[in-house]
Amino acid sequence: MNTGPMTLSGTNTYLVGEPVWIVDPGPPDPEQARRVVTAVCAGDDAAGIVLTHRHFDHAGAVALVRDELGVDVFAGREPETANRLGEPDAEDLGDLRIVREGDRLGPFLVIETPGHAADHIALFTEERELFCGDTVLGEGSVFIPPGGGSLGRYLDSLRRLRDLDARVLYPGHGPVVEDPRAKLDEYIAHRLERERRLIEALDDGLRERDALLDRVWADAPPQLRGPAAMTLESHLDKLDHEGRLPEGVERLKL
Repeated sequence: MNTGPMTLSGTNTYLVGEPVWIVDPGPPDPEQARRVVTAVCAGDDAAGIVLTHRHFDHAGAVALVRDELGVDVFAGREPETANRLGEPDAEDLGDLRIVREGDRLGPFLVIETPGHAADHIALFTEERELFCGDTVLGEGSVFIPPGGGSLGRYLDSLRRLRDLDARVLYPGHGPVVEDPRAKLDEYIAHRLERERRLIEALDDGLRERDALLDRVWADAPPQLRGPAAMTLESHLDKLDHEGRLPEGVERLKL
């Protein structure tokens, strides 16, 4: 499995409904793909594959699973800018069928949730189950990369998901969340508190990236310093878009 500081115990793949919908088949690992195909074939027929977003750790196994099962692959609208975390080549993804806000896909209502990635979607069922990809993790916080990601849109997406009153939340990584509203409130508060601390540091005259990271992300372990630096850039992008970024702040060259 693709375990790591950012993927936790690995990417979660979900098999939903009868016939089975495959939500996020996972990384480009033949063994993982074989487990997915075997699990599907042990039950009812496969209905299709749906991606919460195109990042490698969620979409890398698409070609392997699709070719074995012969099903269509559905995903959110094509992002205008490339995802900085990387995604499979277009030929590996094949001819994706695009879904948009409000579309019905098998048991799912499609909800566009940009933020972690521009093409991100969540899937909501009549049983109030929310498959949210990397908008929320089972533990820890979500990395918001600049470029394909957007902190402002991410906060909007969190608020929209909170208003759904989901019964259970199935994240892209980590354990199932049994109290979605509390987790979403926690996520929103965390981002706003990080922004408050960043503004405070800027008001104190800090302008260099390392100084801002040391002040605002002092709790980030060394192995997550890089993702923290990228998330800082997303915070700065948001402040800049809102006209609240002071002059002279050191920016990351993308």
